[in-house]
Amino acid sequence: MPKIRVLIVDDAVVVRSRVSKILSSDPELEVVGVAANGRIALAKIPRVNPDVVILDIEMPEMDGLQTLSAIRQIYPHLPVIMFSTSTRTGAIATIEALSLGASDYATKPSNLGSVEATNKYIQEDLIPKIKVFGGFWTPSAIAEPVIFPVKSHQPVEVVAIGVSTGGPNALTVVLGKLPADLSVPILIVQHMPPMFTKLLAEQLSSKCQIPIHEAVPGQILEPGHAWIAPGDYHLIVERDKTAVRLATHQASPENSCRPSVDVLFRSVAEVYGAGAIAVILTGMGQDGLQGCKCIREAGGQVLAQDKATSVVWGMPGFVINAGLANQILPLNRIADEIMHRIGYNQISISGL
Repeated sequence: MPKIRVLIVDDAVVVRSRVSKILSSDPELEVVGVAANGRIALAKIPRVNPDVVILDIEMPEMDGLQTLSAIRQIYPHLPVIMFSTSTRTGAIATIEALSLGASDYATKPSNLGSVEATNKYIQEDLIPKIKVFGGFWTPSAIAEPVIFPVKSHQPVEVVAIGVSTGGPNALTVVLGKLPADLSVPILIVQHMPPMFTKLLAEQLSSKCQIPIHEAVPGQILEPGHAWIAPGDYHLIVERDKTAVRLATHQASPENSCRPSVDVLFRSVAEVYGAGAIAVILTGMGQDGLQGCKCIREAGGQVLAQDKATSVVWGMPGFVINAGLANQILPLNRIADEIMHRIGYNQISISGL
């Protein structure tokens, strides 16, 4: 099998050198070029023909966002992974890059204490994403899905969404179609580090009819609002005598993730039982698989995104392969199905 050809674009010599060395040590990868800014990168792409571009954001002459826009105009399907700092400026630019069509992102390692720790971080965070977009990774073989009928007549009380790679744009599509008078709360786990989740919530809220917040412990769940798990914290729900409230904690990562979809979905199954809908969207890995099983065992429903519209069909693919999905849908039909299952259409008609 041919190697995945990678072009590294970063103005820092030490970063280009270190990342190039680490990637070149992987037998499935080949660094075919480096560039110090976007102008050089655009000139090199037709010469080196990369399978994946690793793109810094802060660069002289032509920065990462300008370069990404130019790449998308000329090479609309070339995978681009943003490689940004974990500062507020870097997070804002990364969220913007994802909305402009970046395939994914990885944060640059900082304060890890040793060269070995830095190398390990790049090997575990950046390289798997390169392989996903270079075509070396697929979920396990997908069996013929088993579509379960909905047996419970219990009204839907909550919708919980799990998503990873490709998530910001997928969430924009789904949440953007939900009405302002939505009768249930929405809970979301999007795999992102601290600071990124707050900025994502702000961006989504500006584009949607329902308000979207980064989750705050103690907050009472309200219909027509959505909450995103804060980076590096698991999100759960807890019922007291008067209400259901949000809570967060920093127990060990699950599926190498914190926040974890499985943690949220288990909690939702315990608190809401058959009154829950789980929605599993595009993402790498299998976080959410066990959580969807808990939702189904509690009598709840599971919707999964189809392969054709997923950026990476890992998370939904594993759920479907396990026969846990009540329905498999393209991204642009998921919001309509959520509204149908919570009875939004019937409510709207009866109110005429």
